[in-house]
Amino acid sequence: MYYVNREQIDLRLSVLPDMIEVLDKASQGDPDDLLCRFAKERALHLALEAVTDVGSCLIDGFIMRDPSSYEDIIDIIHEEKVIDEELFPVLKALVRLRKPLVQDYYLQTASGTASIAGLSSALARFAKQVQEYLDRELAR
Repeated sequence: MYYVNREQIDLRLSVLPDMIEVLDKASQGDPDDLLCRFAKERALHLALEAVTDVGSCLIDGFIMRDPSSYEDIIDIIHEEKVIDEELFPVLKALVRLRKPLVQDYYLQTASGTASIAGLSSALARFAKQVQEYLDRELAR
């Protein structure tokens, strides 16, 4: 029997629509506008943290192999068929932004112009695929 904290997963997934909205609005704004840049960076950071937190919850709850890095979390949930082939590279690209966003923040160009094609729709698909995986696996 697995212990999957669905409440914690749902809480983390619930922030994704806000991150999507901020990313969409900030991406339409002036890339040189400090407020837009900071909003986009914060939304990217929170989105990647939500994705990796959900991935960690799934890995722990379903007793999958232990991840060795943030990128490995994405590898594992891909290997375990939580996310599909189309979503996998988008989430890998998102997680690769963690170092520039969190550690290299002092470099103005490190993450200020970071953009991932299709990220907004990918985040929505991520939430849907996680819910489908939970429904499928917990129904067994």
